[in-house]
Amino acid sequence: MNLDYLFENRDRVLELTWDHLQLSATALAIALVIAIPLGVLVANVRALSLPVLVLLGIVYTIPSIAFLAFLIPVPGLGLGRRSAVVVLAAYAQLALVRNIAAALRGVDAATLEAAQGVGMTWWQVFWRVRLPLALPVLVAGVRIALVTTISLATVTAFIGAGGLGSLLFDGISRDYPSEILSGAVAITTLALCAEALLRLLERLTPAARAARVPSSRRAQSGELAFEEGQR
Repeated sequence: MNLDYLFENRDRVLELTWDHLQLSATALAIALVIAIPLGVLVANVRALSLPVLVLLGIVYTIPSIAFLAFLIPVPGLGLGRRSAVVVLAAYAQLALVRNIAAALRGVDAATLEAAQGVGMTWWQVFWRVRLPLALPVLVAGVRIALVTTISLATVTAFIGAGGLGSLLFDGISRDYPSEILSGAVAITTLALCAEALLRLLERLTPAARAARVPSSRRAQSGELAFEEGQR
């Protein structure tokens, strides 16, 4: 097996990569519209946590091909991108809701009480204090959901949704190993790039940067104290 197909058909691979990214980003954007209010609700109403996460876990365990097949007879969906977006958005819910709820619950209660003590309303506390402090974990959840969505979007090519999965299915039907390998390499590269980009974004959030400052200062203080002790 070699990558001859990748080098000989660079334009098609790039076009399918962009198509794959658009499909994944669209599904993730729709998933976030649903997951953010649901995650906030779960974070604030503990009684809903278990039933909501169990339900989303059940959805996540449905085999992707079966899920896509269920949607084909649905009016307005059928074969193609719409069914793919619905399935991908549904699969992303578990990682998003779980991480959004965990991020919001993980904010220090004393900090929230202090914000309320200076006269902030619930919404002000949420937008100015709670959400910024929860942002690193929120971005981590989005990162996990995006990488998972990019991987699962490969299967949606089976129903004509496009993307890099087309290379795998075309290669299998034509018994063309180079096309299959090229598709696998392109999908893996796209997922790794998305992972690296969002991991960097996670580290650049204000809360993550602020968390690194005290540790570095403590390390410097320790080094100075050690040097003075040596003297």
